Amino acid sequence: MTADRMKHVNRTHLAACLFVSICLLALAGCQTSNPSDVISIDRAQGSEGNIASLTQVIRNNPSDPQAYNVRGSAYGKAGDFNKALKDFNRAIALNPQFYQAYANRALIYRGMGDLAAASNDYNKALQINPRYDVAYIGRGNMYREAGQTNNAFNDFNKAIQLDTNDPRAYNNRGLIYQKRGDQKQAIEDFSKSISLSPSSPLPYNNRGLSYLALGDDENAFSDINKALDLDGNIAEAWVNQALVYERRGENAKAKRSYARAVQLDPQYKPAKDGLARVS
Repeated sequence: MTADRMKHVNRTHLAACLFVSICLLALAGCQTSNPSDVISIDRAQGSEGNIASLTQVIRNNPSDPQAYNVRGSAYGKAGDFNKALKDFNRAIALNPQFYQAYANRALIYRGMGDLAAASNDYNKALQINPRYDVAYIGRGNMYREAGQTNNAFNDFNKAIQLDTNDPRAYNNRGLIYQKRGDQKQAIEDFSKSISLSPSSPLPYNNRGLSYLALGDDENAFSDINKALDLDGNIAEAWVNQALVYERRGENAKAKRSYARAVQLDPQYKPAKDGLARVS
């Protein structure tokens, strides 16, 4: 085989590997989350001092469903799902039309892995208030994690039609567009999510992946680096950065980025496959 032919084969093989990696990364955005992914743990909100203060509010107002709802949210932020569930149950018993408490309890059920109970609560919240965008987004996330992308898409669409200002609706609908191969529409959604929450790294990383799929390495690299500036512990972003380096032929830099991704998530297949390619 001639040297030119060998170079062509190597370039073709690299392009195929990069295409597979991009597909795997897009699919990774739709995998089931663990409890800490479903509920954002916030130690400040879930601190003993904050919960003690909320407990005093309940002592002073034992029939106030909102007090239980707020403390239940604090317990959820602390990762104490059982106590959170108990508070949301009490809030709903005091006010069976408390749609926010149903949606909050659904989030706890999702964290506990009880998707049937979560679905029932989201449905109940929307039955009480059909315009409650938070419930559409929460149920859409649950559908997306379960691989029911059409149902998820419909829920995110509904939240957006209700003029939601929640960036998750746009980011997560963008992930579905991305998975379907509609990168231009995905980029529009990620851009809207960024405009609503410019300090969140995820839509930057996701938009970078869509730019990468379109072959726009310059914009991809800019977005991916922005995501890493905002949060340097996202394994997928390090892999995306490595893919750009790899396309440029900068394998030493690609290797460092893949290695960082593997360090953050040793089981992340695109990171392991990429590291094997450039090593």
